[in-house]
Amino acid sequence: MKKLLLGFLLFPLLLFGQTKVSGIVKDNFGEPVAFANVIFKDSNEGTITNEEGRFYLESDDTYTTLIFSFIGYAEKELTLTEKTTYNIEITLEEETAALDEVVVYSGKTSKKNNPALDILRKIWENRRENGVKKFNQYSYDKYEKLEFDLNTIDSALIKNRIFKGMEFVFDQVDTSNVTGNTYLPIFINEAFSKVYGDNLLDEEKEILEGNKNSGFENNNTLIAFVKDLYKEYDVYDNYLKFFDKSFTSPLSKTGIDVYNYVLLDSAFRDNKWCYNIVYYPRRKNELTFKGDFWVNDSTWAIKEINLQASKSANVNWVREVYIEQEFDVLNDSIFLLTRDYFLSDFSLRKKEGARGVYGKRTTLYDNYDFDKQKSKDFYKEQVDPYQYEVYNRPDDFWETRRLEKLSKDEKGVYKMLDTLKTVPRFKTLYNVGAVLASGYYEVDNFDIGPVFSVFGFNEAEGLRIRLGGRTYFSQNDPWRIEAFGAYGFRDQRFKFGVSGKWQLDRKSRLNVFGGHRKDVEQTGASLTTSTDVLGRSLASSSLITVGANDRLSRINLTTVGFEVEPSKNFVVRLTGSHRTLESVTDTFSIDYFDEDGNIKSTISQPEIELGFTYTPRRKTSGYGVERTVINDGDFPTIYLGYTYGLKDVIDGDFEYAKLQGLYTQPWNIGGLGKAYTTVEVGKIFDPVPLSLLSPIPGNQTLFSIYNSFNQLDFYEFVSDTYASFHLQHDFGGRIFSRIPFLRKFNLREVIGFRAVYGEISQENIALNASNIVYQAPEDIYYEYSVGIGNIFKIFRLDFNFRGNYLDNPGARKFGVTGIFGFEF
Repeated sequence: MKKLLLGFLLFPLLLFGQTKVSGIVKDNFGEPVAFANVIFKDSNEGTITNEEGRFYLESDDTYTTLIFSFIGYAEKELTLTEKTTYNIEITLEEETAALDEVVVYSGKTSKKNNPALDILRKIWENRRENGVKKFNQYSYDKYEKLEFDLNTIDSALIKNRIFKGMEFVFDQVDTSNVTGNTYLPIFINEAFSKVYGDNLLDEEKEILEGNKNSGFENNNTLIAFVKDLYKEYDVYDNYLKFFDKSFTSPLSKTGIDVYNYVLLDSAFRDNKWCYNIVYYPRRKNELTFKGDFWVNDSTWAIKEINLQASKSANVNWVREVYIEQEFDVLNDSIFLLTRDYFLSDFSLRKKEGARGVYGKRTTLYDNYDFDKQKSKDFYKEQVDPYQYEVYNRPDDFWETRRLEKLSKDEKGVYKMLDTLKTVPRFKTLYNVGAVLASGYYEVDNFDIGPVFSVFGFNEAEGLRIRLGGRTYFSQNDPWRIEAFGAYGFRDQRFKFGVSGKWQLDRKSRLNVFGGHRKDVEQTGASLTTSTDVLGRSLASSSLITVGANDRLSRINLTTVGFEVEPSKNFVVRLTGSHRTLESVTDTFSIDYFDEDGNIKSTISQPEIELGFTYTPRRKTSGYGVERTVINDGDFPTIYLGYTYGLKDVIDGDFEYAKLQGLYTQPWNIGGLGKAYTTVEVGKIFDPVPLSLLSPIPGNQTLFSIYNSFNQLDFYEFVSDTYASFHLQHDFGGRIFSRIPFLRKFNLREVIGFRAVYGEISQENIALNASNIVYQAPEDIYYEYSVGIGNIFKIFRLDFNFRGNYLDNPGARKFGVTGIFGFEF
């Protein structure tokens, strides 16, 4: 019965693809031959074997002969007796007779007297003289198709109980022409845009004219995430960034150090004489590709290129990456990109037979136009992020805009997925996935959560239970209300918070907000302060801490304000707040002397804060009162804030001014990994007590928290003037990959350095009546760390060392912290 069902599923596939072959290529010693050429005879259709010598090749045409070849081996032909032939095993014989007559490149190729490298240098010389870079201005049409597919479909999966009642989905099973695995489309999105660019102004603008998807609601975040995952790239760049990793391009000026290059062939490609160069990695575990490209012999422009990521590359959850680009010729000399195909095979395991998900993006370019100037205001003008007609175009719009017709299976996906949404079992599976992804459990139009914040512990509250929720009608809600309640079993007190946000104007993102919170808080957990009513401090709610987590305050906070985004990613925010603070443990005090010399234990303070935040290159999804950042950690953040404290207004105790600035910058350093740096500065211009000063953020949890000092206790240093610097660099396994016995674990090296300088005036010291002994780090405090990342693909362990102030009471000279996270 299983064979009958499988045959039924495969029957239409045999008609769709005329010739399909797969197998493995070995040498006469039984070892796999990596990067060997496999070509249909009398055609330009072919592929190369992977690192295990395996290949898959498919064509819509009918072929009867395969040709196998590799430098140093005799060419071999195989006659195909059937249209579909799987699991072929080919043995190539070494070409011993020709060794004295030709230069043989096998294994590591020479960096000298290699004609492929001479051609590569010509490409470097002309890399900026190709494509749209040759023109002052340009525009073109862009059609993009995104698709997710469940792969490695077999009879066992089809019979799995999880698909009970959903068997109809398997009617859309197809076979990948890259990997040879069967797959089931589960999501599809189409977009048509007009792109304008100006090389003189260094500006580019994309205007979305149509968007169509498979029917899932609230999928804008998924679409935006995938687009960022497959962000556009230029193969001429030294490094190509995918999955937040920098892969060395085979056209890179540093490619000679990480790739082997072989000049394999020369032939006409669309009436242009081109050279064919094969490339493959020199070492394992590096972020490199294998493949080949055709380059024109006069312009030295790329005509065709394919890239397949090395299977040993230190990338999590990604089993396969395959890229194809095709270029067309304009005016006999200019090569313009016309088609870009990108496939990723995501899987929890890299084992060949493991199931996973394909993520595919096909982008086509047409109607190029040049030197039509647009004003600078055109590129700066904000575009409404949502226009109803763009997302509801009729079928005839797509019939004329699609630059590549949908296959029969792709057309069926729309109908299949719309039907799937109505199946109760699918809804249940979808909801479970949503909880794991968002941390919230949906009940009608209300989300309960976040579920990961339910339990906590600190010295004041003991065991703490917290439960909250938010309204959620869609990703693009114009208003939202959030609330939480918490209870501490030691202090036997109930805490709560409620906040609301309302969007008044979508285009300028004019939002108003307000809220109230009564809670226990670890103040001073960060230098750049926040008046977010429902912000959760890990420092005050972590289950396990180092030392006594007792320097906590009871906070009663009310805020109102508004924010606006006058230009993209530039936010202006005005906030009015009032808070009261008092200590909650006998071992911690925020007592201070008032004007009459009396000791007070509670402070009441209203503030007005004006803040400016600029996040260039930030990408977001959604247009409602809240948006989802889809490229977190991939853009700089610049913040400047001015705060004015009011006295004798709403029982205000102090009048003061505070200025703060923050600059965070990620750095992709090509083959050396990725770094993050943060600089923070601040100054309080008038005398204030301990609870209004700027404690240097310590970290007494067992978690590695960026922008805090892991070897400092809370309130160990306090300042009114400060400057801090943080550096964290992830080498991405560049060092461990060169150590044989560590290579297979795909571990990653992380280093960190943190330093802070601070001052505190005598006026502020004189106000202190608390039991806290503190100082300012006038002799710059510093600490450093070394870490091992990617442990079991989800965990990083940091070993932290305190650099100075080792004589401070209770100083922690060494500590270990860790952090969980999902990263590629």
